[in-house]
Amino acid sequence: MRAVRIHQYGSREVLRLEEAPMPSLEDGDVLVKVVAAGVNPVDWKIREGHLKEMLPHALPLTLGWDVSGVVSAVGAGVADLQVGDAVYGRPDIVRNGSYAEYVAVRASELAAKPATIAHATAASLPLAGITAWEVIVRQGRVQPGQRVLVHAGAGGVGSLAIQLAKWRGAHVIATASAANRDLVLSLGADEVIDYRSTPFQQAVRDVDLVFDTLGGTVQALSWQVLKPDGLLVSIVSPPAEQHEGRRGAFVFIGPDAEVLRELAALVDDGVLRPLVGAEFALADVAAAHELSESGRARGKIVLHVGTP
Repeated sequence: MRAVRIHQYGSREVLRLEEAPMPSLEDGDVLVKVVAAGVNPVDWKIREGHLKEMLPHALPLTLGWDVSGVVSAVGAGVADLQVGDAVYGRPDIVRNGSYAEYVAVRASELAAKPATIAHATAASLPLAGITAWEVIVRQGRVQPGQRVLVHAGAGGVGSLAIQLAKWRGAHVIATASAANRDLVLSLGADEVIDYRSTPFQQAVRDVDLVFDTLGGTVQALSWQVLKPDGLLVSIVSPPAEQHEGRRGAFVFIGPDAEVLRELAALVDDGVLRPLVGAEFALADVAAAHELSESGRARGKIVLHVGTP
């Protein structure tokens, strides 16, 4: 099968589209014929070696941990999935990923693909969707009438977080460029702050939850906009657990089929709209990584791998 693998850590030049062995199935696995794979910042961070202490992968490694495709074989002990089922998921990040024609995934990590969207759109949803759900629903426990600030509202995670917070009844404020203002408003944001012209910490006050997708200075300044006992949740770097009466938390998600089923229902009900901003062929994976590394991607980046 064709797969994009790395044989060493490094720049985009280490990405190789090559023939690779078919995955072998462990008990509880299914073999998924990949139709589309999502591209996430964690992919190139792993490629560059930034997470090699945290995630000791064996090389060569197939990247990519967002997948949508069709079950082509079922391993021992699998009862809930059958050959031909359309599925999507965020596979275990310690195993080989989805930049390949086939990937072995634990059946327990997959859910039925949302019926109303194509595989390419479904592949954009798992990692970003689980992340947004973890912050908005589980960690933030957002309630009607609360105020939520989402940084980088036009991004893959931010665009979903806005919609989930709005679904939960919050007043949603988002930062974005002026060029993305209309897009972010269309996702449900009540206010959009142009981060290039307006310091958000001067424009926002009394927020219950800040969703930090950027880290660094943005994270440090975000404490200022929280109300007492407000919560700052980051997916970039761990904030302090306590800061002048405000709380901090860090999220790094794993596979979660339960959340995938919730997200699929919201998509099929018309509540949630995954945002795909760029699509590439598998052979153009280096260009996809370049766009992701730039930090200027609108929505999610998707690789087209095969046909259903």
